Amino acid sequence: MATKNKHFVLVHGMCHGAWCWYKLAAMLEAAGHRVTTPELLASGIDPTKIEEVESFADYCRPLLEAMAAVPPNEQVVLVGHSLAGFCIALAMEKFPTKVSVAVFVTAVMPSEMLSISKIEEEYSKEHPIEYFLDSTFSADPEIPGPKPVITLGPTYLATKMYQLCPPQDLTLARRLLRPGSTFDSGQERQDMISKQNYGSVNRVFVVCKLDKAIKLEFQRWMLAHSPETEVNEIKGADHMAMLSQPIELSSLLTDIAEKY
Repeated sequence: MATKNKHFVLVHGMCHGAWCWYKLAAMLEAAGHRVTTPELLASGIDPTKIEEVESFADYCRPLLEAMAAVPPNEQVVLVGHSLAGFCIALAMEKFPTKVSVAVFVTAVMPSEMLSISKIEEEYSKEHPIEYFLDSTFSADPEIPGPKPVITLGPTYLATKMYQLCPPQDLTLARRLLRPGSTFDSGQERQDMISKQNYGSVNRVFVVCKLDKAIKLEFQRWMLAHSPETEVNEIKGADHMAMLSQPIELSSLLTDIAEKY
């Protein structure tokens, strides 16, 4: 039986919100764990508009505030999905002693061998703009805020993010998703991690083999540049593993929490 009373901090990806963890949070809490699901700026029910977000650090502020509130003698299991891999990397850098293990669920994952700019470059090669189908991208210099602003299209969602999810979850996503950004124009992320801090935290990567939003080949490419990272797989998961395979992901996370 998995160890009880762990504290999981679950961080949602771009355009999503804390709502996407509703199945997983319920399962973890039912098993006796504490769960925190920060709402990143301009995401979910946060009232901020994407045009008001000035930097990647601002976007991550709710996560950093949640980590700052963790008592010094406690540690959390920090879980990031998709673009939130960069968010939890920043939290690991700032609060390395408060993280027992960081879990990247089919997420972007920097390493000492792989700069964030290189990850962005390789991702763009594997997933060119036409790959996003009916999604829209705006980098209008007249509009304040981060660049580009991305709105995920319904066809893209149905075929490359939620293709294995119950239809109810796709319907929910279509109503709750908000414009987001990859913050490509900012340089603040490029040197945000160090071997001393980020590199000292245990890392686990969860490969989702049927993910089309972050292709399996790209997941493998990141892992090849992070040989110290433990790897687990969920075979039947699309990009939204917390919705398409919540039982499997919950079981895996509790096993990881017990190990670390």
